[in-house]
Amino acid sequence: MSRNRVSFLFLNLGHFFDHLIILVFATSAALVLVHEWAVPYSELIPYATPGLIAFGVGALPAGWIADKWSREAMMVVFFLGLGVAGTATALADTPLQIGVGLFLIGLFASIYHPVGLALVVEGRRQTGMPLAINGVFGNMGVACAALLTGWLIDVAGWRAAFAVPSTLCFALGCAYAIFLYGGRRRPRDLVPHQPDKKGDSAWTIELDRRMLVRVFGVVFFTTAVGGLIFQSTTFALPKVFEERLSDLAGSNTLIGWYAFLAFAVAAMAQLVVGHLVDNYSIRTVFACIAALQAVLFAVMQHLTGAAALLVAVCFMLAVFGQIPINDVLIGRATSSAWRSRAYSIRFVITFAVAATAVPMIAFIRARWDFAALFLVLAVAASAIFVAALLLPGTGTPSRTEAR
Repeated sequence: MSRNRVSFLFLNLGHFFDHLIILVFATSAALVLVHEWAVPYSELIPYATPGLIAFGVGALPAGWIADKWSREAMMVVFFLGLGVAGTATALADTPLQIGVGLFLIGLFASIYHPVGLALVVEGRRQTGMPLAINGVFGNMGVACAALLTGWLIDVAGWRAAFAVPSTLCFALGCAYAIFLYGGRRRPRDLVPHQPDKKGDSAWTIELDRRMLVRVFGVVFFTTAVGGLIFQSTTFALPKVFEERLSDLAGSNTLIGWYAFLAFAVAAMAQLVVGHLVDNYSIRTVFACIAALQAVLFAVMQHLTGAAALLVAVCFMLAVFGQIPINDVLIGRATSSAWRSRAYSIRFVITFAVAATAVPMIAFIRARWDFAALFLVLAVAASAIFVAALLLPGTGTPSRTEAR
């Protein structure tokens, strides 16, 4: 296997653990901690908010440091730091302590998206499929968070649900460091990243200033609203399934399996979308996915049982399918020298807004039920649909027009 492929594998596994570890608390809180600590769900989940804020805000300094120092070295910090933070969180005995642990998890997890994605697209002409493959790994992390956490809770307790994946993440970081530093050949990115003189323009879009402002306006707006939708669905779905699949799920493991099914099937959507955005109009693909989300969230409001499971799988297909679109737009509209910082701004917006999802869920859950949450998500998806229509023109990947 070539060095580039091994590096791509490490980046994909990093995305997997990034989303897995940060979501362990969502399932642990819904299934165990509310009973073990005798704290209502609506009062316990806000302790995740500082970690989710750190997950977003930390992306900006992480991207800046990576561009000025080393992207690959920052990835080593990501693996090792996330592993230590997750293991420490397993030692928590109170909600406040677990909140501190989740903050540290969010801080180290924030490194991945601005740094890892910049490495994924670096030097590539067509970025849709590599980002889609990388996105599948991230979404499988989301899926396995529910499945692995539910299973470990049943067999070893909630502390193991934090400790086991965190230990594996730390070990992966050690292996990545050996891969980078163990050979005689110096890794390409262990020096400050240098702007490309000319070559990078071959695979970036040429836009005038007014059009560039519009594209980035759409990217950042849909990033914010999409982040709210993504965080709301991935965080709340285990609890939604506990309430609405009571006839189908009789244990924590089964609830985890159903959540895994929804997330794992949905993860494959990124491969389809990656192909579509590399070959067809991004505006058309984006608008269709947003419209599908809006319809499915509206339908989901009062469903239970097998129908709720089926619709949940379908709306997660649309939610996960949207993820690579903004990343492709940024990758094509920015030069390599600015790419980590552009991704960092995108993810600061994504996860800063996404951090409001948990308080929103707690507020809605305490006063109404999840039907109200799905109504809010339907309205949010409709806003994304309108914004996607503002993207300029149509075109194929070979043209310089924004798609």
